Amino acid sequence: MNNPSSNNRQNNDFFWPSYVDLMTSLFVVMLVLFVYSFKLFKDREGELKQANGELKAKAEELEQITKIRRSLERLEGKYFKYDPANERHELLVPVQFKAGRDEIQDAYKPALLQAGRTLRTVLKSIKTDQPVRYLVIVEGMAARYPAGDPRNQREEQTTYQLSYRRALNLLNFWKQNGLDFGQDRNIELIIGGSGFFGTGRYQGRREGDNKRFLIQVIPKVGRMQ
Repeated sequence: MNNPSSNNRQNNDFFWPSYVDLMTSLFVVMLVLFVYSFKLFKDREGELKQANGELKAKAEELEQITKIRRSLERLEGKYFKYDPANERHELLVPVQFKAGRDEIQDAYKPALLQAGRTLRTVLKSIKTDQPVRYLVIVEGMAARYPAGDPRNQREEQTTYQLSYRRALNLLNFWKQNGLDFGQDRNIELIIGGSGFFGTGRYQGRREGDNKRFLIQVIPKVGRMQ
C-alpha cells in the first residue's frame, strides 16, 4: 500500500527543480529581451540624434539661403530686375544685336560694364555665417523672326550657338575690363544659350526684346571644396 506522505514528498522533489528551471528560463528570456530592447532603444536614440542634427543643419542652411536671397535684392535697380516667376534676374540693359550676329555694339558696353561691377560688388558684400559659393549662370537669348519666316525653322538649332556666343562675348568683355569672375574663389560661372527657347520669353510684339541676357544666381551653403 502506497504511503501518501511519500508520494507528496516525491511530487515536491519533482516540482521544485522543474519550477526553478522554468523560472531560470524565464529570467534568461527576459534578460535577452531586455538587452535586445535596450539595444533597439540606443540605436533609435542614435538615429534620432543624427536626424535632429541633420534637421538643425538644414534649418541653418535654409536660414543662410534666405538671408542671401534678401541680400541679392540689392541687385534690383538700374541694371537688374528680379523675375519671381522664374526666380532669376534679367539684365535690364536693352542690348540689341544685329540679326544673326553675336558682337556687342559699343553703345551698350558702358552700361554692361556697370552691370557687371554691380553684380560682383553685391556678391562680394554678402556676409554669411557659413561658407557660401555662388553658381552664376549667364544666359544669352535670341529673338525669332516674324511669324511665317522660314528662317525660324532653318536656324532653330544654330541659334543655340548664337545665343551662347553672345553670353560668352559678354563674359569676355567683362574680363577685358577687369571683371574676371573666374578669379573669385566663391563664384562658379556657367555660360549658356537658349536660342529661340527657354522659359519666361516675351511674346507677340515684344519678341524682339528676347535679344537679351539673363543672370541667375544660385547660392550653395556649406563646406567649400
